Amino acid sequence: MGRAYQNRKESMAKTSDMKAKVYSRYGREIYVSAKSGGTDPAGNLTLRGLIERAKKDQVPSHVIDKALEKAKGGAGEDYAAARYEGYGPGGSMAIIDCLTDNPNRTFGDVRQAFTKTKSKIGTPGSVSHMFDHAAIFVFAYDDEEAVLEALMEADVDVTDIENEDGKITVFAPNTDYFKAKTALLDRCGELDFDVDEIQFIPHAFTTVTGDDVALFERFLTMLNDLDDVQQVYHNVELP
Repeated sequence: MGRAYQNRKESMAKTSDMKAKVYSRYGREIYVSAKSGGTDPAGNLTLRGLIERAKKDQVPSHVIDKALEKAKGGAGEDYAAARYEGYGPGGSMAIIDCLTDNPNRTFGDVRQAFTKTKSKIGTPGSVSHMFDHAAIFVFAYDDEEAVLEALMEADVDVTDIENEDGKITVFAPNTDYFKAKTALLDRCGELDFDVDEIQFIPHAFTTVTGDDVALFERFLTMLNDLDDVQQVYHNVELP
């Protein structure tokens, strides 16, 4: 599986507008996670991972605190998860995860990104079968065998484990996220995760060429400019 997951990682936002979008997306995701699973990170591992990731991406504390306070209050927007998938420029494949309070608006906006770049939005499952929906953990640790043993004892179906330059990378089914993270923390103590999230990882990558390069870049830009879009996964190998 290698380090293919890094293909999805966005570069750090460098303009105030881009940073505002990053802050907004984290705030929305933290709010939804806290509202559904509780506001205590110790008992909500998804929330804990989100907060840790937000801090690493330099999201201000007041953005995180505001989202948590809103969740504690019980009022606020009623966001729902929405996932769209289809074929992008050059025969590429894409999966778009959203959080929306207006599914009709969000679907229309996402569909427009497809149609304006000569792409085709698909039905649920049209391309996701070409991706692995995986929980990924990357952390510094020196005993790969101990990590694997702990995961197996917790009945985690580990799909891959790597040890490179003092960093261990664990891949497991997305459904085993909580079991895997709990097992890792129980065995290894407090860990500073470089990666702690669930992603879609393509089975194989493709390369876009010619006019499709500009179209694909426009496709990603249009999607990332949408407030409701949280993540865009694709199978294009970027330089």
